[in-house]
Amino acid sequence: MNLFVDAIRWMLDPAQWTGSYALPTLLGQHLLYTVLSVLIAAIIAVPAGWLIGHTGRGREVAVAISGAARAIPSFGLLILLVLLFGVLQVPAAALVTFVLLAIPSLLAGAYTGIEAIEPRVIDAAKAMGMTPWQVFWKVELPLGLPLLIGGLRAATLQVIATVTIAAWVNLGGLGFPIIQGIQLGDFPQVLAGALLVAVLALLADLLFALAQRAAIPVGVRVTASAEERRPRGRPLRAARA
Repeated sequence: MNLFVDAIRWMLDPAQWTGSYALPTLLGQHLLYTVLSVLIAAIIAVPAGWLIGHTGRGREVAVAISGAARAIPSFGLLILLVLLFGVLQVPAAALVTFVLLAIPSLLAGAYTGIEAIEPRVIDAAKAMGMTPWQVFWKVELPLGLPLLIGGLRAATLQVIATVTIAAWVNLGGLGFPIIQGIQLGDFPQVLAGALLVAVLALLADLLFALAQRAAIPVGVRVTASAEERRPRGRPLRAARA
């Protein structure tokens, strides 16, 4: 218990809120790397995922790439790219690392969101005379948006956690108090850094959870609620009698 009290005391110390490694500065660095990485990954992965989901082609390749990328150790990938890029390009190497780690979740969220749509819904849209572009824009995109946001949610949490190790290569972020605390043997500082990262991840997760719920089309939400209220094991006609 004293360790938690000391960690809170460390965070509230005015010395941690001023200077080059002030907590607001470290938080800004953490958010900057996270937002840039997820944005670049989304530009790459989301259109590719939509194309795969819409055409049904390339799914096996996408699954293989996603599985392989998720199996790569984050820290090992960061160190490898730092060595390949050189010490003068450490920020670029770190950014590439975070982008590569964010792509699998975004890619999976984009194509599974479209694949999960009932085929009869697509057929009905085509029967109404919609063009392929209209089917995608008015049917597939709205119905697949919740799963896409779920992929964005997973990618963001992955990057938030991974940016923590950027402090090993002197890039700052909220991982800096953790790395410095380990080196100094200052465990309250280590715990304080870990708590800050955890709070940031929980806040991001909450925001994306709300966005994911809000992205569910009203008609789908009403239908799901009606199905939940209907007694199980009884036909709908009998339930209304």
